Order: sequence, then C-alpha cells, then structure tokens
Amino acid sequence: MKTLRDADVKNKKVLVRVDFNVPVEEGKVADDFRIRATLPTLAYLKKEGAKIILMAHLGRPEANDPAYSLAPVRDRLHNLLGEEIKFVNECVGDTVREAVAKLNPGDILLLENLRFHPGEEKNDDDFARELASPGDMFVNDAFGVSHRAHASVYAITKLLPSYAGLLLEKEITNLHYILKHRHHPLVLIMGGAKVPTKLRLISEFLPKAEHIILGGILANTVFAAKGLSIGRSRLEENIDEDLERIDLTNTKLHVPLDLIVSSDMTGSSFIETIAPGSVKEGDMILDIGPESLKEFSHIIQDAQMIIWNGPMGLIEVEVFAKGTKDLARAFIGSDAYKVVGGGDVIRVLDNMGVLDKIDYVSTGGGAMLEFLAGDELPGIEALK
Repeated sequence: MKTLRDADVKNKKVLVRVDFNVPVEEGKVADDFRIRATLPTLAYLKKEGAKIILMAHLGRPEANDPAYSLAPVRDRLHNLLGEEIKFVNECVGDTVREAVAKLNPGDILLLENLRFHPGEEKNDDDFARELASPGDMFVNDAFGVSHRAHASVYAITKLLPSYAGLLLEKEITNLHYILKHRHHPLVLIMGGAKVPTKLRLISEFLPKAEHIILGGILANTVFAAKGLSIGRSRLEENIDEDLERIDLTNTKLHVPLDLIVSSDMTGSSFIETIAPGSVKEGDMILDIGPESLKEFSHIIQDAQMIIWNGPMGLIEVEVFAKGTKDLARAFIGSDAYKVVGGGDVIRVLDNMGVLDKIDYVSTGGGAMLEFLAGDELPGIEALK
C-alpha cells in the first residue's frame, strides 16, 4: 500500500477524504478529536506545497439539510490552524471546480457534506467521477469510514493515483500491533447504538475474548430478545437474523445487573434504580446502575487488554452519563493495555482529561472493531 510519503504532491491538487463526522451543537463543534487527529496530514501537505481539497461527511442527513452543513467544521479547523479555510456549499460541480482553480500551494478548501448526495453511500461511479474531476491524486485519511464502500472512499480510488494519509497509516500500524500482541484476559466493552454491526462483531469476538460487557441500546436489544420488559427504551428492531448468530446465554456475555430508568430523557423527572425485567411500560432505560458498575469494574480489574466502543447510557444528559464516567474511571485505573474507538466514548474521556492515559485511541468505532475482528476494510483494500 502506498502512503502519502511515497507521493510527489508539490503543486498538485490533492483530494483528501477526512473523517470530520463530529458532534455539532448549536452551530458549533462540540468535540474536535477527529479534526485534530488529521492535522499532521494537513501539515505535511502544506509543507510539501500541495493544494488541499478536503472531503467529509456529517451525520445521516436528509437531502441538503442545513443542520448537517460542514460550515461549523470549517470554523473549528480555522481556529485550530489559525488560517483561512476556504469553503464551498457543494462537493461536486462547477462551483467546486472554480474554487479549486483558484487555490495556491498550501491553501485548504473544505467541500460540503458528501452525504447530501445519494451517490456517496451508493458508491456510485458517476458521483465518484465528479468528485475526482478537480483532483490530481487522492489521499484516504479517514479510517473511521474505511469500513464503508462509499464513493469518496472506494470508487474514487479507481480514478486517481491513491495513497494512505498519515492518520490512516498510523491507525493500520497500531491496530496491526494490537492484533499481533493480543493479551488475555481480553475484555470487550460494547455499548451505544449501531446494534446490527455490533452484534455481528460480538459473534466474531466471542471465541477470542474472555468477557464482553454490554450496555446502552445494545443491552436493551438483548434484554428484549430474552423476553424482558424494556418499556419505552430505545432498541433495534428487525434483527432476528443478527441475534441468531449469538448464544445469548453464553457466560462470556455480561448485561447490566441493574438499570437506571426514568419516564423522560431530560433528567428532570423521577429517576429509579431497578432490576432488569422490571421496567414499567412508560419508562426508559437510560444508564447502568451501581451493581452493574461494581460487576463490570471487577471484570476490568483482571483484564490484560480492554477494547471499548460505545457508552453505557445517555451521555448527553449529565445524570445519565454517570455509569459511563464511573466505568471510565475503572477503565483508566486498570493496568491492562487499553484501546478506545468511537466518538461518544472518546468525547467522554476527552472531557474528563484522561485520553493521554489510554494506550491507543482510534478515530474509528465500527471500523476499529471490524479491523480487530479480522475483516477486510474496503477503503484500505482499495489502496493495495
């Protein structure tokens, strides 16, 4: 696989796929870890005199929803670099070509959200051709989306000389190390959403890990599959086939022993700690309880390697973020080799000021887990 260091980028128009899928609140970036992670690649390209064209997505928008514009990301990148970041409200077409034609070596242009176009997620060749048309070469620096065969990650590599960026190279190197130096007992902590993907990965990790801790919507879905009441809690439906891959009675799987529930998600109503299966019809599971934390912390203490992806509860509301934060303290206190991936948990750990205590922090959530499960990632395979 060729990396950016193998390319002559001087005066070249370099299309760079970055992962700027970050939380945006009230028009401002709430956590910039993924943006900061790609700064070494941008610094290298600037130093070598490239004309830099950044491509990224944000969320899962419906059409051109302005709430999903990358304009706030442009503002944050401007603050981090202390220089002008040019921006256009499209990612293909004449507007883009005109903006690229005006770039000088070292300039940075950020294109609008790729997912405003259905061709991105469909890996459409015509859309990829439009994306590629203003560029001389392509650099993939978006590990977090490299498990997706999307136009800006996969199809575009057929059209331009293509290279791995410094961040992508770093991710591959570190995750290969983890694969080759897997320590046991190995503990996997999985929470949050994206349940179908995580269930498939749980089935891959069950033979490889000693313990798998479940929380969040993932745990809710497992409770429901076992016939336990979950009230109005969020869960993933129509995933019987995914659930059938897993023996839910396997003793390696650890679901919460107690639950924090409420009738609303604001934290202003009553909050109660109950046992699984006791959730009333109008209530929601919003966090793990103290007995769960005690059990999970005990498992963590004996681990030699811990891989964490996904929160235990509704971390956006302080009162329901307690389980994730308390688990993070146990995680940080462990002597195990610690690996974290996925934006939600990274945001919690970053806000707690403890990211520097983790052995490796990956910008990818699902991508990291699929890589460690031994899957081939389309965005990486396309560069080989």
